Amino acid sequence: MAKANETRTRLLDIAADAVLAKGFEATSIDEIVAGAHITKSGFFYHFPDKNALALALLQRYIDAEDQLFDDIFGRARELTDDPLQAMLVGLKMLAEVLEDIPNGHPGCLVAAAAYNERAFNRDVRKLNENAMLRWRFFFRKMFDDVAAFSPPRDPVNLDDLADMLLAVVEGGIVLSKSLSDPEATGRQVRMFRSYVKLLFQPQAH
Repeated sequence: MAKANETRTRLLDIAADAVLAKGFEATSIDEIVAGAHITKSGFFYHFPDKNALALALLQRYIDAEDQLFDDIFGRARELTDDPLQAMLVGLKMLAEVLEDIPNGHPGCLVAAAAYNERAFNRDVRKLNENAMLRWRFFFRKMFDDVAAFSPPRDPVNLDDLADMLLAVVEGGIVLSKSLSDPEATGRQVRMFRSYVKLLFQPQAH
């Protein structure tokens, strides 16, 4: 069983690297099998088809992102009872994590799946959609807490604000890869943090 789990993990690792390098459609089962040094029947033992592989890849990536957000913003909430300060601290820690990744963030499998959605079945597309909605809810809840204590200076839709953070991270990854600038994503999160601070910080009297 342990060997089977190791093989499955190796297949997912190889597939993830290939998908982030050139997309789902351009990634073949043959190259994954060759990279893992197993037979095709060995691949199909773990994944009946390419959609099953995509589903497993996405779920693993989403689980890791969920854990990252829970850890970072959970720690931030432990450091202060002020919702705005907790959000600002969490965003700073998120920026630091992104800046510390060697050679920059490798890419987002959720974005890769969205770009190639016609290649997948309904289960893969639904998993992708649910991940984005769950992350929106996660950050919307935090912004609800912030707004309850520190009303925004300008009227904003808090769902859109939560989505903006996701867009900033995804856009930062594109900038980072396009400009060969490993710290670009972290800097974009810091810019978003500055916007949140200006939006919610009470005016001095």
